[in-house]
Amino acid sequence: MLSMLKVGLTGGIACGKSYTLKEFQRYGAHAIDADQIVHQLLLPGHAGYQKVVETFGTEFLDADSKLDRRRLGDLVFSDGAARQKLNDIIHPLVFAEEKRQIEEAELIRRRTPMIVVDAALMIETGSYRNYDVILMVYSRPEVQLMRLILRDNLTEEEALKRIVSQMPLLEKLKYADYVIENSGKLSNTAEQVAHAFKDIVFRYEENDFQGSGKLRQ
Repeated sequence: MLSMLKVGLTGGIACGKSYTLKEFQRYGAHAIDADQIVHQLLLPGHAGYQKVVETFGTEFLDADSKLDRRRLGDLVFSDGAARQKLNDIIHPLVFAEEKRQIEEAELIRRRTPMIVVDAALMIETGSYRNYDVILMVYSRPEVQLMRLILRDNLTEEEALKRIVSQMPLLEKLKYADYVIENSGKLSNTAEQVAHAFKDIVFRYEENDFQGSGKLRQ
């Protein structure tokens, strides 16, 4: 049996990566969610939490001594230097945990050839190079903005700051082997995921690789 195929799932904030990841899980893919990893790292007692408190101060803690993620977010999405400090703390820890979970999944040898890692910033950080296939979830900018406002209860200004902190969607598209368009009905998104899953597995089983390690389109 070939080694498990590693698929990097990325896209802009509020574009529908989490839904897409769940759809891949429905087909048996082993899923790893970078957002969940970050959430764990920032809980009291974890390495990320301690480093963030040491760097940014106890004023970013709530009454229960947990990180006030909304307040910290307001800071880092308004201050590029602060955002870089946070990234310098979190990214190495996330990469290490992703690597650990991938290695664990390969040892377990689940009944699927595919591991899907959902990480919004894999293009920006360069970690996309660790994957055999890059799949991007795309939404029209106006749809992305409205979803983010409604999902996180943000003002338009707050939402735009979060969006512009990431690489523009059209730039990310250049790195994608597959694109899931998620501006409309979820049923349409689900159909695209089904097609992408089947195509990736077929090409994987045919060993249809380019020299770069990416599957051919």
